[in-house]
Amino acid sequence: MLDRSARDDQPSSDAAPDTRPVKFRGAGFIPATGRMSGWVALLLAIALWQLAAGTGWINPLFLPAPSAIARAIYQLAASGALWQHLSYSIMRIGVGWMLGTAAGVVVGFAIGLSALARSIGITFISALFPIPKIALLPLLILWLGIGEEPKIATIALGVFFSTAISVYSGVDNVPRNLIRMAQSFNVPFPTIVRRVIWPGALPLILAGFRITASVALLLVVSAEMIGAEYGIGAFVLQAGNLMQTDQLLAGVVILSVFGLAVGKLINVLEARLLHWR
Repeated sequence: MLDRSARDDQPSSDAAPDTRPVKFRGAGFIPATGRMSGWVALLLAIALWQLAAGTGWINPLFLPAPSAIARAIYQLAASGALWQHLSYSIMRIGVGWMLGTAAGVVVGFAIGLSALARSIGITFISALFPIPKIALLPLLILWLGIGEEPKIATIALGVFFSTAISVYSGVDNVPRNLIRMAQSFNVPFPTIVRRVIWPGALPLILAGFRITASVALLLVVSAEMIGAEYGIGAFVLQAGNLMQTDQLLAGVVILSVFGLAVGKLINVLEARLLHWR
């Protein structure tokens, strides 16, 4: 017979089970970022920059203080030159991006849905995509004349290839079993494209839009530096030639703010179109 101490050491079968809640571990790798952490880090970097410039650690000719850059932006805005340069750049980016995006979406879907278009289109895209589009600007000036057309065409070409690649990659990324299921129920092909392929490809398409917006911004600055009187790129080039580094960096800050605005716009677009995710 077991003594009392041995019996006490044995677990009781009537003991209540452990009912502590288990922490949920299925968040699905949702990216979570602090709402203000990025802005706090940016303000801290600007404050350190201002401190270094104010104490003379940095030569203002090579790197002006943030206060000097802000003053240059204010003077540009007050004189009206900022809005003139910005309006030309926005017009070129807007028209070139829309033309390149529309053509890229059509070609991308054709490559993704047609075997013939894929065999022809991928060959041309692979051959022409690596060419720097700004190198074609002199040739486009010969073809289209001196004006807005060659600059817009340069932006449209750069946007077209990136858009086409992202679109047919998105179409290829749609699960084939969903398409086969729709076909097994005799769903018409246009309905399959609209209800199955388009929603499935949309995340990669919007990711491509984010890339092409940056491509358009880079190309418009390069094109304006080569052959334009007005535009942020022409203004930055002129300020650099005159060694007006405060105005040069003012143009760079304006481009950065414009890029942030476009990124926020795409975020809103993603939130509206991808709410089902």
